[in-house]
Amino acid sequence: MKIPFPVSLDEETIKWISKRLEQGHYRNKSHLVEEALKSFKKKVESGKLER
Repeated sequence: MKIPFPVSLDEETIKWISKRLEQGHYRNKSHLVEEALKSFKKKVESGKLER
């Protein structure tokens, strides 16, 4: 089950996201953010990033 989770982002990040969506890399903003967080989580858990 997906749960809505509103976030605030700076204007430059929104522009970058919009470009990726226009290019067809992701279905929608939620898809892009979810994939980015999965990648971040994987890096943290593998020790490639320390948080």
